[in-house]
Amino acid sequence: MILSAITFPGLGLSIDIDPVAFSVFGKPIYWYGVIIALGFTLAATYGYLRAPKFGIESEKILDMLFCAVPAAIVCARAYYCIFYWELFRDDPIRCLYIWEGGIAIYGAVIGAVLAVVIYCKVTKQRIGPFVDIGGLGLLIGQCIGRWGNFVNQEAYGAVTDSVLRMGLANWMGEYSYFHPTFFYESAWNLLGFMILHGYSKHRRYDGEVFTLYVAWYGLGRAWIEGLRTDSLYLFSTGIRVSQLLAIVSCLAAVGLLVYVHTVKKPKRENLQVYSAEQKTNKEEENHESD
Repeated sequence: MILSAITFPGLGLSIDIDPVAFSVFGKPIYWYGVIIALGFTLAATYGYLRAPKFGIESEKILDMLFCAVPAAIVCARAYYCIFYWELFRDDPIRCLYIWEGGIAIYGAVIGAVLAVVIYCKVTKQRIGPFVDIGGLGLLIGQCIGRWGNFVNQEAYGAVTDSVLRMGLANWMGEYSYFHPTFFYESAWNLLGFMILHGYSKHRRYDGEVFTLYVAWYGLGRAWIEGLRTDSLYLFSTGIRVSQLLAIVSCLAAVGLLVYVHTVKKPKRENLQVYSAEQKTNKEEENHESD
Protein backbone atom coordinates (compact mmCIF):
# COMPACT_ATOMS: atom_id res chain seq x y z
CA MET A 1 0.00 0.00 0.00
CA ILE A 2 1.33 3.44 -0.97
CA LEU A 3 1.52 5.87 1.92
CA SER A 4 0.38 9.45 1.49
CA ALA A 5 2.62 11.57 -0.68
CA ILE A 6 5.61 13.20 0.99
CA THR A 7 5.73 16.88 0.11
CA PHE A 8 8.46 19.49 0.22
CA PRO A 9 6.49 22.69 -0.43
CA GLY A 10 9.52 24.92 -0.14
CA LEU A 11 11.12 23.00 -3.00
CA GLY A 12 7.93 22.42 -4.97
CA LEU A 13 8.20 18.61 -4.66
CA SER A 14 5.62 15.90 -3.98
CA ILE A 15 6.77 12.28 -3.90
CA ASP A 16 4.69 9.08 -3.83
CA ILE A 17 6.61 6.00 -2.70
CA ASP A 18 5.31 2.48 -2.20
CA PRO A 19 7.24 0.99 0.76
CA VAL A 20 7.30 -2.33 -1.14
CA ALA A 21 10.04 -2.34 -3.77
CA PHE A 22 9.07 -5.68 -5.37
CA SER A 23 7.92 -9.19 -4.49
CA VAL A 24 9.71 -12.53 -4.59
CA PHE A 25 7.43 -15.60 -4.70
CA GLY A 26 4.67 -13.47 -3.25
CA LYS A 27 6.79 -12.16 -0.38
CA PRO A 28 7.13 -8.34 -0.29
CA ILE A 29 10.64 -6.89 -0.33
CA TYR A 30 10.62 -3.43 1.23
CA TRP A 31 12.60 -0.42 0.09
CA TYR A 32 13.88 -0.01 3.65
CA GLY A 33 15.71 -3.34 3.47
CA VAL A 34 16.93 -2.68 -0.06
CA ILE A 35 18.37 0.69 0.96
CA ILE A 36 20.06 -0.73 4.07
CA ALA A 37 21.54 -3.55 1.97
CA LEU A 38 22.81 -1.02 -0.58
CA GLY A 39 24.47 1.05 2.14
CA PHE A 40 26.14 -2.04 3.60
CA THR A 41 27.32 -3.23 0.19
CA LEU A 42 28.88 0.12 -0.71
CA ALA A 43 30.52 0.43 2.72
CA ALA A 44 31.95 -3.10 2.49
CA THR A 45 33.18 -2.50 -1.07
CA TYR A 46 34.87 0.74 -0.02
CA GLY A 47 36.56 -1.01 2.90
CA TYR A 48 37.71 -3.90 0.71
CA LEU A 49 39.21 -1.59 -1.91
CA ARG A 50 40.91 0.79 0.52
CA ALA A 51 42.17 -1.80 3.00
CA PRO A 52 45.71 -1.93 1.50
CA LYS A 53 46.05 1.84 2.08
CA PHE A 54 45.71 1.06 5.79
CA GLY A 55 48.12 -1.87 5.73
CA ILE A 56 45.34 -4.49 5.80
CA GLU A 57 44.87 -7.40 3.40
CA SER A 58 41.51 -6.89 1.68
CA GLU A 59 40.32 -10.42 2.50
CA LYS A 60 40.65 -9.65 6.22
CA ILE A 61 37.99 -6.96 5.85
CA LEU A 62 35.55 -9.67 4.79
CA ASP A 63 36.58 -11.84 7.75
CA MET A 64 36.04 -8.92 10.10
CA LEU A 65 32.58 -8.21 8.64
CA PHE A 66 31.46 -11.77 9.40
CA CYS A 67 32.01 -10.90 13.06
CA ALA A 68 30.93 -7.25 13.07
CA VAL A 69 27.64 -7.44 11.16
CA PRO A 70 25.81 -9.97 13.40
CA ALA A 71 27.08 -8.14 16.50
CA ALA A 72 25.84 -4.81 15.08
CA ILE A 73 22.35 -6.21 14.40
CA VAL A 74 22.02 -7.80 17.84
CA CYS A 75 23.24 -4.71 19.70
CA ALA A 76 21.12 -2.34 17.57
CA ARG A 77 18.03 -4.30 18.58
CA ALA A 78 19.11 -4.64 22.23
CA TYR A 79 19.74 -0.88 22.50
CA TYR A 80 16.23 -0.18 21.24
CA CYS A 81 14.55 -2.79 23.45
CA ILE A 82 16.34 -1.64 26.61
CA PHE A 83 15.16 1.95 26.28
CA TYR A 84 11.69 1.02 25.04
CA TRP A 85 11.28 -1.76 27.59
CA GLU A 86 7.67 -0.79 28.33
CA LEU A 87 6.81 -2.16 24.86
CA PHE A 88 8.34 -5.56 25.60
CA ARG A 89 7.86 -5.98 29.35
CA ASP A 90 4.72 -8.11 29.04
CA ASP A 91 6.06 -10.23 26.16
CA PRO A 92 9.90 -10.21 26.20
CA ILE A 93 10.12 -12.76 23.39
CA ARG A 94 9.08 -9.95 21.04
CA CYS A 95 12.59 -8.55 21.43
CA LEU A 96 13.55 -11.22 18.92
CA TYR A 97 10.97 -10.04 16.36
CA ILE A 98 13.36 -7.69 14.59
CA TRP A 99 11.21 -7.75 11.44
CA GLU A 100 8.62 -5.70 13.32
CA GLY A 101 11.07 -2.78 13.31
CA GLY A 102 12.95 -1.04 16.08
CA ILE A 103 16.72 -0.73 15.90
CA ALA A 104 19.12 2.02 16.97
CA ILE A 105 22.23 3.09 15.06
CA TYR A 106 24.25 3.77 18.20
CA GLY A 107 23.62 0.21 19.33
CA ALA A 108 24.86 -1.02 15.95
CA VAL A 109 28.02 1.09 16.20
CA ILE A 110 28.76 -0.13 19.73
CA GLY A 111 28.23 -3.76 18.73
CA ALA A 112 30.36 -3.46 15.60
CA VAL A 113 33.25 -1.81 17.44
CA LEU A 114 33.23 -4.43 20.19
CA ALA A 115 33.26 -7.19 17.56
CA VAL A 116 36.18 -5.58 15.71
CA VAL A 117 38.16 -5.26 18.95
CA ILE A 118 37.57 -8.94 19.78
CA TYR A 119 38.41 -9.97 16.20
CA CYS A 120 41.69 -8.05 16.28
CA LYS A 121 42.62 -9.41 19.71
CA VAL A 122 41.97 -13.01 18.64
CA THR A 123 43.81 -12.66 15.31
CA LYS A 124 46.60 -10.57 16.89
CA GLN A 125 46.22 -7.53 14.63
CA ARG A 126 46.29 -3.80 15.28
CA ILE A 127 42.88 -2.42 16.12
CA GLY A 128 43.52 1.11 14.81
CA PRO A 129 43.57 0.41 11.05
CA PHE A 130 40.42 -1.72 11.23
CA VAL A 131 38.37 0.85 13.14
CA ASP A 132 39.65 3.59 10.80
CA ILE A 133 38.24 1.67 7.83
CA GLY A 134 35.13 0.92 9.87
CA GLY A 135 34.49 4.58 10.69
CA LEU A 136 34.59 5.54 7.01
CA GLY A 137 32.33 2.61 6.15
CA LEU A 138 29.86 3.62 8.86
CA LEU A 139 29.57 7.10 7.36
CA ILE A 140 28.70 5.57 3.99
CA GLY A 141 26.18 3.16 5.47
CA GLN A 142 24.56 5.80 7.68
CA CYS A 143 24.38 8.32 4.85
CA ILE A 144 22.50 5.92 2.59
CA GLY A 145 20.57 4.07 5.29
CA ARG A 146 18.78 7.22 6.47
CA TRP A 147 16.87 7.25 3.18
CA GLY A 148 15.17 4.08 4.37
CA ASN A 149 13.63 6.28 7.08
CA PHE A 150 12.44 8.64 4.35
CA VAL A 151 10.61 5.83 2.56
CA ASN A 152 9.04 4.69 5.84
CA GLN A 153 8.08 8.28 6.73
CA GLU A 154 9.89 8.11 10.07
CA ALA A 155 12.82 9.68 11.96
CA TYR A 156 11.55 13.20 11.24
CA GLY A 157 11.74 16.20 13.54
CA ALA A 158 9.47 18.74 15.13
CA VAL A 159 6.98 20.96 13.32
CA THR A 160 8.64 23.77 11.37
CA ASP A 161 7.90 26.42 8.76
CA SER A 162 11.44 26.45 7.33
CA VAL A 163 12.01 26.29 3.57
CA LEU A 164 13.35 22.75 3.85
CA ARG A 165 10.28 21.23 5.50
CA MET A 166 8.69 17.86 4.91
CA GLY A 167 4.91 17.46 4.71
CA LEU A 168 3.30 14.26 6.02
CA ALA A 169 -0.40 13.46 6.13
CA ASN A 170 -2.25 11.99 9.09
CA TRP A 171 -4.99 9.36 8.81
CA MET A 172 -7.49 12.10 7.87
CA GLY A 173 -5.32 13.33 5.01
CA GLU A 174 -4.37 16.54 6.81
CA TYR A 175 -0.78 17.65 6.29
CA SER A 176 1.70 18.87 8.91
CA TYR A 177 5.24 20.02 8.18
CA PHE A 178 8.35 18.77 9.96
CA HIS A 179 12.13 19.02 10.01
CA PRO A 180 13.43 16.28 7.63
CA THR A 181 15.99 15.13 10.19
CA PHE A 182 16.68 11.97 8.19
CA PHE A 183 18.04 14.26 5.46
CA TYR A 184 20.04 16.41 7.88
CA GLU A 185 21.84 13.33 9.19
CA SER A 186 22.37 11.86 5.72
CA ALA A 187 23.91 15.12 4.49
CA TRP A 188 26.04 15.45 7.65
CA ASN A 189 27.39 11.93 7.17
CA LEU A 190 28.10 12.53 3.49
CA LEU A 191 30.06 15.68 4.29
CA GLY A 192 31.90 13.84 7.07
CA PHE A 193 32.81 11.00 4.72
CA MET A 194 34.24 13.38 2.10
CA ILE A 195 36.32 15.21 4.71
CA LEU A 196 37.62 12.09 6.47
CA HIS A 197 38.26 10.21 3.21
CA GLY A 198 40.54 13.04 2.15
CA TYR A 199 42.17 13.38 5.55
CA SER A 200 42.76 9.62 5.87
CA LYS A 201 45.56 9.96 3.31
CA HIS A 202 47.36 12.31 5.71
CA ARG A 203 46.47 10.67 9.05
CA ARG A 204 49.22 10.67 11.65
CA TYR A 205 48.41 7.49 13.56
CA ASP A 206 46.25 4.38 13.35
CA GLY A 207 42.89 4.99 14.98
CA GLU A 208 42.87 8.74 14.29
CA VAL A 209 40.26 8.55 11.53
CA PHE A 210 37.89 6.58 13.75
CA THR A 211 38.35 9.07 16.59
CA LEU A 212 37.52 11.87 14.15
CA TYR A 213 34.45 9.91 13.04
CA VAL A 214 33.24 9.66 16.64
CA ALA A 215 33.76 13.41 17.14
CA TRP A 216 32.12 14.35 13.83
CA TYR A 217 29.11 12.07 14.13
CA GLY A 218 28.61 12.94 17.79
CA LEU A 219 28.63 16.66 17.03
CA GLY A 220 25.99 16.36 14.32
CA ARG A 221 23.85 13.81 16.13
CA ALA A 222 23.75 15.92 19.31
CA TRP A 223 22.09 18.74 17.34
CA ILE A 224 19.88 16.60 15.09
CA GLU A 225 18.62 14.40 17.93
CA GLY A 226 17.32 17.51 19.69
CA LEU A 227 15.01 18.13 16.74
CA ARG A 228 13.51 14.64 16.57
CA THR A 229 10.15 13.60 17.98
CA ASP A 230 10.86 9.84 18.29
CA SER A 231 13.91 9.88 20.56
CA LEU A 232 14.67 7.09 23.01
CA TYR A 233 14.75 8.47 26.55
CA LEU A 234 16.82 7.43 29.54
CA PHE A 235 14.07 5.44 31.26
CA SER A 236 11.74 7.84 33.14
CA THR A 237 13.94 10.92 32.69
CA GLY A 238 13.58 13.55 30.01
CA ILE A 239 17.13 12.90 28.81
CA ARG A 240 17.47 11.76 25.20
CA VAL A 241 19.79 8.73 25.28
CA SER A 242 21.36 9.21 21.85
CA GLN A 243 21.84 12.94 22.40
CA LEU A 244 23.60 12.33 25.71
CA LEU A 245 25.78 9.62 24.17
CA ALA A 246 26.56 11.89 21.22
CA ILE A 247 27.70 14.75 23.45
CA VAL A 248 29.80 12.52 25.73
CA SER A 249 31.41 10.62 22.85
CA CYS A 250 32.16 13.83 20.93
CA LEU A 251 33.84 15.47 23.92
CA ALA A 252 35.80 12.29 24.71
CA ALA A 253 36.99 12.00 21.11
CA VAL A 254 38.07 15.64 20.94
CA GLY A 255 39.90 15.27 24.24
CA LEU A 256 41.69 12.15 22.99
CA LEU A 257 42.69 13.86 19.74
CA VAL A 258 44.15 16.84 21.61
CA TYR A 259 46.00 14.56 24.04
CA VAL A 260 47.55 12.36 21.35
CA HIS A 261 48.62 15.27 19.14
CA THR A 262 50.04 17.41 21.94
CA VAL A 263 51.50 14.76 24.27
CA LYS A 264 52.15 11.64 22.22
CA LYS A 265 53.05 13.52 19.02
CA PRO A 266 52.77 10.46 16.75
CA LYS A 267 54.87 10.05 13.60
CA ARG A 268 53.37 8.89 10.33
CA GLU A 269 56.15 6.35 9.76
CA ASN A 270 54.65 4.30 12.60
CA LEU A 271 51.43 3.71 10.65
CA GLN A 272 50.74 0.07 9.92
CA VAL A 273 50.63 0.72 6.18
CA TYR A 274 54.32 1.69 6.24
CA SER A 275 55.22 -1.32 8.38
CA ALA A 276 53.40 -3.55 5.89
CA GLU A 277 55.22 -1.96 2.95
CA GLN A 278 58.60 -2.40 4.65
CA LYS A 279 57.80 -6.04 5.37
CA THR A 280 56.80 -6.63 1.75
CA ASN A 281 59.93 -4.93 0.42
CA LYS A 282 62.12 -6.97 2.76
CA GLU A 283 60.46 -10.22 1.66
CA GLU A 284 60.98 -9.26 -1.98
CA GLU A 285 64.66 -8.49 -1.32
CA ASN A 286 65.13 -11.86 0.40
CA HIS A 287 63.40 -13.62 -2.48
CA GLU A 288 65.66 -11.91 -5.02
CA SER A 289 68.80 -12.77 -3.04
CA ASP A 290 67.74 -16.46 -3.00
